[in-house]
Amino acid sequence: MIQRIPMSKTGNIKLREELTHLERVERGEVVKAIETAREHGDLKENAEYHAAKDRQGHIEGRIIELKDKLARAEVIDCSRVSTDRVIFGTIVKLLDMDTEEEVTYQLLGPEEANVKEGSISVLSPIGKSMLGKEVGDEVVVKTPGGTREFEVIDIKPSDFA
Repeated sequence: MIQRIPMSKTGNIKLREELTHLERVERGEVVKAIETAREHGDLKENAEYHAAKDRQGHIEGRIIELKDKLARAEVIDCSRVSTDRVIFGTIVKLLDMDTEEEVTYQLLGPEEANVKEGSISVLSPIGKSMLGKEVGDEVVVKTPGGTREFEVIDIKPSDFA
């Protein structure tokens, strides 16, 4: 069975743009770089050639990866999700029960998650622990550093799709 990958509309668009750029721009540039490097003679000791071939391998690998993820994408409009419970796409404000600090995360797919930008993967330990919770519920997360406890203090929809 094919495992679906949850993804926001915005995340899906970003991946499609990256794929298009790799296929239409990067792929052509690396082919030209390989041709130019070949003109320099002996390929065994040609660092430019080997670097270009490595880059080509990375580009082709990323293209395959993006096509796979986009084929399995379950695209969700995060601006239209219910906020009765924590689900994919919601923005959740938590109170850390130990430190009394508030943290806010948006639950997104693994390809979109970026803690520095305030989003975490719905498949991460904290993401999984929050799913289905309501305002006032306790969230217990087992981390390598020990168990952490939070309280859900707000759930709201995303500003973007």
